Amino acid sequence: MSRPGRLRSASGAARDRGSASILVLAVTGVLLAAGVAALVLGSVAVAGQRARLAADLAAIAGATGERSAHGRACATAAAVARANGARLEVCSSDGEDVTVEVSVEVPVWPDAARARSRAGPARSG
Repeated sequence: MSRPGRLRSASGAARDRGSASILVLAVTGVLLAAGVAALVLGSVAVAGQRARLAADLAAIAGATGERSAHGRACATAAAVARANGARLEVCSSDGEDVTVEVSVEVPVWPDAARARSRAGPARSG
């Protein structure tokens, strides 16, 4: 009686041969995909932060430039945006207020990160 059970166990083991390799490959694939996704999301987050920083600095420089050299706000803002790795997309000057929109290219994402900022004197009330 013990002999048939033993054969059945051996044939069951033969069917399971290599299943651990498949499981290891599947887990490795999932971990690799999660790692790539984390790198892409991290890259997008960094580009977004760079865009916000470049927009803030460009708007401040534009507002400062507007006070010192009237009419040069957007040229100053574009130069500061470029120096910070961004491209000035939109710039408008309304009195002493300067509003800019910049974009920063994301190497691993089809769209650029965009940010908008406004700078000018503090408003009362």
